[in-house]
Amino acid sequence: KKKLKISGRELLSVPMQIFGLDQLQVLEMSPERESCLRYRMELLPQEIGHLRNLTCLYVDSNNLKEIPAEIGTLSCLERLTLSNNSLSSLPAEIGALQRLHSLHLANNSLSELPEPLCQLRSLTFLDVSDNKIDTIPSSIRHLEKLETLLLLFNSLESLPEDVCLLRNLHTLWLGNNHLRSLPAAFGELVNLDWGYNYCSCNFEGNPLESPPPEVCSRGPEGIREYFSSLCRI
Repeated sequence: KKKLKISGRELLSVPMQIFGLDQLQVLEMSPERESCLRYRMELLPQEIGHLRNLTCLYVDSNNLKEIPAEIGTLSCLERLTLSNNSLSSLPAEIGALQRLHSLHLANNSLSELPEPLCQLRSLTFLDVSDNKIDTIPSSIRHLEKLETLLLLFNSLESLPEDVCLLRNLHTLWLGNNHLRSLPAAFGELVNLDWGYNYCSCNFEGNPLESPPPEVCSRGPEGIREYFSSLCRI
């Protein structure tokens, strides 16, 4: 793949010459993890739309406050990392990225799961942990290929029943939210790894009452039995 990595002590803006590299497939503008650097780029230029052959775009650990609508023209994009920025919203055009299968948005300032993300039918991995999300739209049911959904460290008080339709989910992290209850059909998520080696569906740090934590620890069968017993009362 034709790859370009931009590195330095502080990155404030994207060199405009890059946007003439129309055969570029991988563009990395993130500091090395072990370097503890934080780049200062606040704006991804709209010229990013010129890089039509990009399959991977890494711009995590910057200071991005917005993403241009032109991101939606990158029809070959498969992986997009935007974690550790200052994003409070995303453009509607991001929903056009129909080949995108991995999206990283952890540690931003999102207050809701952006509705356009629910149009990304090829998505298998979505990380929106460590935001301020208090609402998940019912349209999340359209993410039928989703295998990993990371929602920990947000402000969720409830989950829509539609989450229970994501039957390909293997990993669902819900820790450190404000959940008091789970949807009645939650026990139908039988593909989650309910093993004891750090359960891939974790509820720690939630004030769960229905079902209580001891029921959740029994996995999908225990949860189904719990809600069935409520129906019989």
